[in-house]
Amino acid sequence: MAWIYLIIGGLFEVAFTSCLAKAKEATGIEFVLWITGFLISVSISMYLLFLASKTLPMGTSYAVWAGIGAAGSVIAGILLFKDPTDFWRMFFLFLLISSIIGLKLSSKV
Repeated sequence: MAWIYLIIGGLFEVAFTSCLAKAKEATGIEFVLWITGFLISVSISMYLLFLASKTLPMGTSYAVWAGIGAAGSVIAGILLFKDPTDFWRMFFLFLLISSIIGLKLSSKV
């Protein structure tokens, strides 16, 4: 169950970074809505990290949570915000994803 918490928590990390990206372009009520989305997403993400770290080692939990969030944020940036997709950026994205998978495979939990 801890791994499920980490995956969902990482996805909420992608949500809060995306909300921040949208909030910087917004004004008025739209800004308030994006910031509210950020606050809700970051709260859920941190809580799920906390739940996962009750079972998994904190170092593993944090690395996987942050890695999912980082990789997901890069992918969201490419798909939603037209971020660049040059060779080195994609190479390191795949390296990051491979590292997350490696941590999962080497975990005893």
